[in-house]
Parts: sequence; C-alpha cells; structure tokens
Amino acid sequence: MIEGSDLAGLGLAACAAACFDGATAFQAIEARQLKDHTMRPSLIARLARRPRWLAATALAMAGWPLQLLALSLAPITLVQPTLALGIVLLLALGSKLLGERVGRAQVAAVVAIAVGVAGIALSAPPNSDEYTTGPKLWIVLGILMALAALPYLAGRSHRRVGGLLVIGAGSAFAASAFISKLLVDELSTGHIGRAIAWGAAAATAAGLGLLGEMSGLQRREAARVAPPIFVIETVVPVLCAPFLTGEDWTDTPLGGGVIVASLVLVAAGGAALGRSRAVETMVASKQVPTPH
Repeated sequence: MIEGSDLAGLGLAACAAACFDGATAFQAIEARQLKDHTMRPSLIARLARRPRWLAATALAMAGWPLQLLALSLAPITLVQPTLALGIVLLLALGSKLLGERVGRAQVAAVVAIAVGVAGIALSAPPNSDEYTTGPKLWIVLGILMALAALPYLAGRSHRRVGGLLVIGAGSAFAASAFISKLLVDELSTGHIGRAIAWGAAAATAAGLGLLGEMSGLQRREAARVAPPIFVIETVVPVLCAPFLTGEDWTDTPLGGGVIVASLVLVAAGGAALGRSRAVETMVASKQVPTPH
C-alpha cells in the first residue's frame, strides 16, 4: 500500500512533470511563429520579448522546486519515473495543437507509462535522507559527467558527435536528477552550505544536458534524440539509488523485481511516445539556435 508521503511525492512529481513538458509545448508554439528567424541568434532575442514564451520559461523553472519537494517526501526510485507523465501531457498538447492523430501505439505507450508508474508507486522502498559519501558516489558522478563532457572533448568534427551528444545529454540530466536528491538530503539534515554546493552542481549538470540536447537536435531528427535521452535520465538515477542513496529494495516485491519491470515499462513507453509525430515536432520546435 502506498504511504501518504509517497503519494504526496508522486503528486508533486506529476506537477513538476506538467511544468517541464507543458513549458516545452508553449515554447514550441512561440518558436514556430518565428520561422523567419530559425537557426539565427535573433530568435532568442525575439522570443524573450514574447510574454507567453517568458511565462513558459518561468513555468519550466518552477518545476525544479516541485521536483525537490517531491524528492524530500518520496524516494528517487518513485519520483524520477513519475516525471515521465509529462511526456503524456506533451503528446496530448501536441496532438491537439498540431492536429496529429493519436494511434494505438501511442495509447499503448501511455498505458505502459501509467502501469509502470503505478507499479513503482505500490512497490517503492522507504524514502531515505542519507547517501553514501564513499568512492562509489564519486565514481558514478565522475562517469556521468565524463560522458556529458565527452562530445565537447571529441570536437565538432568527430564522425559520431551526434550520438555522443545524445549520450552526454542523457548522462548530464541523470546526474542533475541524482544530485538534486543529494541536495534535498543535505537540506533535511540542516547542512545548508553543502546543499548550496550540490544545487550549483545540479544546475551545471542540467545546463550541460540542455546544451547537449539542443546541439543534438541540430544534427539529428528529434526521434533519434529525445527518446534515448529520456531513457538514460529516467533509468540511470533509479538503478543507482539502491547503491548510493540508502533506498533499500530488499523488502520490496520480488526483491526489486517489480520495480525493475515497472521501470522498463516506463522507459519503453516514454521512448515510444518520443518517436510519435506530435511529440517529435514539439521537441524539434523548441530547438535553440547557435550563432553562425
């Protein structure tokens, strides 16, 4: 049976997801109205003068405090997959605004996400506010940030830089999500200085992820960028949780088996929706230009 704090955390995570992906939809609407400035630096300047784009950006920023509140009440094992509900909202908005038909495959993907989130909610471990400070933490964070930096170290001319950007962006977003949990744990114990340091690290990782995602969209179609990033940022923090954040899966159904199976459903459903025409167009329209 899901506990009250987990239920509250799930609700807050769902609200955060609505902020993140709702903002994407409205930013995309504004960007599509300025087609004459596509891939030009002037696009950002013009978007910044549009109240709806600014409101959407503020909405996206409001999602992070909600995510942090969710992490203070529920384990990252539950919170991170719940953020996948936002892509369902993006599908609905994309379908309505673009007139794209939602087929059986998309419906099946939505059901997979819903069943997966429900399965995790019903089997999630107790929340923990303690994390390991040993070598495992720094090894995991080091690997994630090394992957995030890899495409920039390889250089623009690398023949596989597009794929490296996707992997790097997913790794950076995964690191940001995981670090956000560490930030909340430090706040719960009153270590404000450490929390501020983790907050800066989380923002840096998120910024690196956004840069990688936008750069990836300039080199590949959205269907080859958004789904793999989604899978990495959803799956990696959850799989790391039992080893690094004190979330014990031992006493959960099938010793964590239900969580893993539910996580697979969420990841598969989210990846499938990312390839749908409605979501793909929304994500691609959000692309940020780079100066030439």
